[in-house]
Amino acid sequence: MSAQASIFSRKPTHRLFNVTGDGDNAFWREIGAAWQHKDGKGFSIDCGLVPLTGRIVMREAKEPKEVGARA
Repeated sequence: MSAQASIFSRKPTHRLFNVTGDGDNAFWREIGAAWQHKDGKGFSIDCGLVPLTGRIVMREAKEPKEVGARA
């Protein structure tokens, strides 16, 4: 198994979100996941190539909540 394949076979450590709007009007849409490198200095990221507006935010992975919930 290649190094990349073994990274993606583990549970991700972070989730990626596309955030539009600000404050109470912000909408967070989950767009992918990230796996921290063993040396702690970077991440391998897997997200679809989707046209985005707003910003991308990466947060620590937690157990999934209902769809559309804020991080």
